[in-house]
Amino acid sequence: MDHRDRSPERLCTIAREAAASVAGPLVDAFRGSISARTKASAHDLVTEHDVYTEGRLVELLTAAVPGSSVLGEEGGRIGPGHDDDGTRVGWIVDPIDGTSNFAHGFEMFSVSIAATLEDEVVAAVVHAPAAGLAFSAVRGRGAQLVDRHGVRGLHDPSPRAQEPETALNLVTSFPAAEALELEGPAAAEDFSRLVTTYSTVRRVVSGALELCFAAAGWADAVLTVDARPWDVAAGQLILQEAGGRLIPRDDFGRPVDPPHLAPHCMGLAPGVEAPTAIEVLEEICARRSAARRPTQEP
Repeated sequence: MDHRDRSPERLCTIAREAAASVAGPLVDAFRGSISARTKASAHDLVTEHDVYTEGRLVELLTAAVPGSSVLGEEGGRIGPGHDDDGTRVGWIVDPIDGTSNFAHGFEMFSVSIAATLEDEVVAAVVHAPAAGLAFSAVRGRGAQLVDRHGVRGLHDPSPRAQEPETALNLVTSFPAAEALELEGPAAAEDFSRLVTTYSTVRRVVSGALELCFAAAGWADAVLTVDARPWDVAAGQLILQEAGGRLIPRDDFGRPVDPPHLAPHCMGLAPGVEAPTAIEVLEEICARRSAARRPTQEP
């Protein structure tokens, strides 16, 4: 490959190859003897495989694109972030999105890689090796899924009849323990409202896969709260390139651009409307806004 080629297509190819390279060792380790330790809380886990995998991804991605930077969950930002001609090239990496699932033997975990040009996500890969799923997208070129059935595009141009909310399924990790501590009973009440409104409410606990499941139409709506860029950068592009919609919000309920920097968002599968979940998102933002004032005005 030409190291000077910074096209989104090439960056996506690099990300696919890097994710595939680290997938094998993760599958080998999965359901073996995995030692996990806590980070910020008892609910925030990290394993030696997170650290090793991120280090390996940093090596692969920066070797393929000299001068690029990597923002990773475990190591923070590494590298200058621009090549010789000054183009800002970056990678946003979660080596194991869904570490708790990985550590506990649930196959819902993935390697998530987003490529950025001038701080805009232009290519994305979410590779779930134990589940046999590899999602990817290039901005303006659509999204695809590789699984045991082969390769298929995810964009379905045919119109979808709007189903009642009671027929939809929603995926969310809200409320996490931190949200319950911050918001109190209101968070539990919102969760109860979601459970009674939707056909099912599932907790995949992997932000990247949740958005990809909406892209594939397996989930109708995804409510993401307290996200970091590596949680959503790749998944949000895959969802939008599949024809879905993302509603990104900050703590004050304002739209966020670029969307991968939003701490809260609602992802909707193609053709889906989920007004109750959007109302819950707005209520969460209102509570966060009230908690931050008056010391932190927008």
